[in-house]
Amino acid sequence: MKVFIIGGTGLLGSAAADILIARGDEVSTLALPPLPPGAPINPKMKVHFGNYMELSDEELAKYMEGCEGFIFAAGVDDRVTGPHPVYDLYEKYNTEPTQRLLKIAKQSGVKHAVILGSYFTHFDRIHPEWELSKWNPYIRSRIHQQEVALSEAGEGFDVAVLGLPYIFGIQPGRKPVWTILCENILSMKKKTMWPKGGTTMVTVRQVGEATVGALDKNERGHFYPIGYYNMEWTRMLKLFHKAMGCPDKPIKIIPNWMFAMGGKMINKKNKKAGIEAGLNMAKFSRMMCSNAFIEPSLGCLPLGVTGDDIEKAIEDSVKLSMLAIEGKVEDMVEMKAE
Repeated sequence: MKVFIIGGTGLLGSAAADILIARGDEVSTLALPPLPPGAPINPKMKVHFGNYMELSDEELAKYMEGCEGFIFAAGVDDRVTGPHPVYDLYEKYNTEPTQRLLKIAKQSGVKHAVILGSYFTHFDRIHPEWELSKWNPYIRSRIHQQEVALSEAGEGFDVAVLGLPYIFGIQPGRKPVWTILCENILSMKKKTMWPKGGTTMVTVRQVGEATVGALDKNERGHFYPIGYYNMEWTRMLKLFHKAMGCPDKPIKIIPNWMFAMGGKMINKKNKKAGIEAGLNMAKFSRMMCSNAFIEPSLGCLPLGVTGDDIEKAIEDSVKLSMLAIEGKVEDMVEMKAE
């Protein structure tokens, strides 16, 4: 199979590329420079540098010429803030490119497409009482992205959207998303205060397997909630503490209302700064303080995802995050809108 990836040098896109190339597929990618220093980008992947947001439909179609598969592994996540309404920013970098690129892919003869989305859309559907789409512009935008993507599917054009959860694993030279959580833990000097609840998670390699599995197995339009390991916050935080070098630091469980109060303070701080976050942390507490678990049978197993060492992936993520925080790794590439 010949596959074109947008974001193939990134953490997740490169994981899918490695699997495809290992089995003999031809892979090319369009990505923003620079390459992360020291990142093991597969030398057999043909890398084109450029910004798809600035290219014409005709230029993008040339990259997809002769391709059977297309993967969109770019865009922005909820860490990106902006002026109100921040929803427009997420539409610009996630939803609008998804619709445009899928139309180009279909016209170019691509048969199978995979969009990397968010597991938030799954929980919005099964827990309407959490009102995730109502209060969180990022989640609302991911729902719209998913709707747009699946609407393009049809006879001869399969579209899969992967609802990705917490992801652990590293790419040398790329700053982990987990630096934010590590900094939060460090700011709480004597004990880490956290609510009850937990999350589902996967490793970077498992995302690559899910992506390739979706290319191979999906028919028509389908959303796959991705989750392999379900872990309560207390266990995850203990793993963080261990990797951060403070294994004996106490964890104090706080009531849900206290977490929501902290979210209100964050909202006020953002408003004063003239920015809006993708997640309204005061309202997001409904999910944060619950066990947001996904069974592998819902998405991972049907796509052929296999087990991995999640604790090692967490350890690697935290240790690289700490090196970044301590300034011991220079020139690390951070997330950008691709």
